[in-house]
Amino acid sequence: MFIVKSVNSMGPNPKLSEEMQRLTKREVEAGRLLDNGALTPISQGAEVRVAGGRLRVIDGPYAEAKEVVGGYAVFELKDKEEAVASAVEFMQLHKDLLPEWEGTCEVRAFAQGGP
Repeated sequence: MFIVKSVNSMGPNPKLSEEMQRLTKREVEAGRLLDNGALTPISQGAEVRVAGGRLRVIDGPYAEAKEVVGGYAVFELKDKEEAVASAVEFMQLHKDLLPEWEGTCEVRAFAQGGP
C-alpha cells in the first residue's frame, strides 16, 4: 500500500493529472493497481483519538498536523523492491511536474495472518 502524505497542498495541475491517469491506466491494465484514491481536505474530516485514558473526537483541521495523508493506492506487487521502484516513479512525477511540492510516499505491506 502507498500512503501519500504532503506538507503543502497544491491546487490541481493538469499535466500531473494527465500523467497520473496514464500511470494509473498502465498499472490497472497490468493487474498491479487494485485500488486508489485521493482524500478530502482535513478541514472536512475528524480524528477519533485515545490519549491519557480519554477518548476524544476532534474536528479538522488539526492544529498539530504537519504532514497530511492526501491519498492512497493498493497494489499487488511481488516484493518490496518492486513496490519501492513504483513509488519512486510516482514521486518522480510530482518532483518533475510540481517542483515546489513536498511530500512522502510511505510503502507498507499488509500484515499476513488472521485472528
